[in-house]
Amino acid sequence: MDTAYFSAFAALAGSVIGGLTTFAAAWVTQRQQANIQWLSQEKTRRQELYQQFIEEASKVYVDALMHDQAAIPPLVSLYASVNKMRVVSTPEVTERADKLVRMIVETYFLPNKTLPELRAMMKSGALDFLRDFSEACREELAAVTPAVFSYRLAPGSRVGFK
Repeated sequence: MDTAYFSAFAALAGSVIGGLTTFAAAWVTQRQQANIQWLSQEKTRRQELYQQFIEEASKVYVDALMHDQAAIPPLVSLYASVNKMRVVSTPEVTERADKLVRMIVETYFLPNKTLPELRAMMKSGALDFLRDFSEACREELAAVTPAVFSYRLAPGSRVGFK
């Protein structure tokens, strides 16, 4: 075999390998960027769903504390939010959301609270009925946060950037 052919073949093979490497690197990078974008959008969607549920649940819970007649449309809206969560959320989040709605419904059957009773409930922490749900949401959202946007603070805790 002539050395000129060998040199030309080596140059051609090097070009092909270099091109394939560049293509593979670009493909992997593009795929990672698309995955990070999808995770960010998914996290934002879940944040909006949880925020809406928290706002609605808070309003209905205060109504349940002050009245003994249930407002049906807001309760239906809460159940709709719980079912939306069942589609995209972990079982822990949906279980805690469902538990919250049941607790709100049961509150309508309790005696109405007076302002001093509400103050006492606030001081004792009894009005913080969303804590378990909020913590479950935070844990789930931390798991959905793309690793590129996370900074590990301590074992088990993560802060994500939107």
